[in-house]
Amino acid sequence: MAVVDIAPDRAAAAASAEPASGLIGGIYRFLSAIPTWILWLVVIIWTTPTLSLFVNSFRGRDDQRSSVFWGITPSQFSLENYDAVWNSQASGGLREGFVNSFAIAIPATIIPIAIAAFAAYAFAWIDFRGREGMFIGLVSLLAIPNQVALLPLLQTFASGAHLTIPWTEKTVTLIPDLGLQGTSHAVWLSHTSFALPFAVFLLHNYMKSLPADIFESARIDGADHFTIFWRLVLPLSVPVLAAFGIFQFLWTWNDFLIATTMLGSAGGGNTPLTIRIAALVGEFGRNEHLLTAGAFVMSAVPLLVFFALQKYFVRGLLAGSVKG
Repeated sequence: MAVVDIAPDRAAAAASAEPASGLIGGIYRFLSAIPTWILWLVVIIWTTPTLSLFVNSFRGRDDQRSSVFWGITPSQFSLENYDAVWNSQASGGLREGFVNSFAIAIPATIIPIAIAAFAAYAFAWIDFRGREGMFIGLVSLLAIPNQVALLPLLQTFASGAHLTIPWTEKTVTLIPDLGLQGTSHAVWLSHTSFALPFAVFLLHNYMKSLPADIFESARIDGADHFTIFWRLVLPLSVPVLAAFGIFQFLWTWNDFLIATTMLGSAGGGNTPLTIRIAALVGEFGRNEHLLTAGAFVMSAVPLLVFFALQKYFVRGLLAGSVKG
């Protein structure tokens, strides 16, 4: 009887492992039959523009305009472009831009994670009135484009938020004028507000998938919500927290739109790398050859962050996909 019971299960498993028939099955079989060398060829073609930028970053303006990047000679190799973008006075230099970018990216990464972790635990494991409605309202904010909220945020940072009561002449100040316009605080506060809905949604889904037995055991031992959150949930949520942290840091580090809106594109001491690299071109694009070196100077930090936290990134992507 045991053999009779197991055989159908094996047959069903084998059938489910076979690719589907029809159009989808044909596409699946075609993609599975692609040789590995073709995939490597696609990788090489995909990375060719990046290789071109890297090689041209060591060539002067005349050399970049006169010949293709694979025609570089040892005499053309120079570090003048990197020295120019690092110490340029026209755009303030990328050295100070590095500090400004860190001053924006670090708070805009840590603060959303801290707030979202508490909120996600509350939505997942604390039963309070209106929880479902509040969570739906928070998640619905993901559908609002960030560009729609930029000007209202800028107006709030510039002059505060005020509400005039209908049919009266009374005006109530909701948010006072904090003088944040043109400061890096306005930039990372904007990034924080835009990141919170996605962060809460992501962390909530992960924390909700944690086994309920560990929470019940902790409550039997007398642990309160803060103890459970600090001693159990946070250690178990390190992969997803690190994955979101990497994404948020890269989004903030590479941002141009929010920084330009809150700080302006005219320069200044608070502008991050993205604005300063755009200013390197100069009037009428005379210094376009410096963009290649500026791009690689800016990409150094994201590459270091990604490779240093790669194991957490992969674990965060797979978090919750396998149970047991």
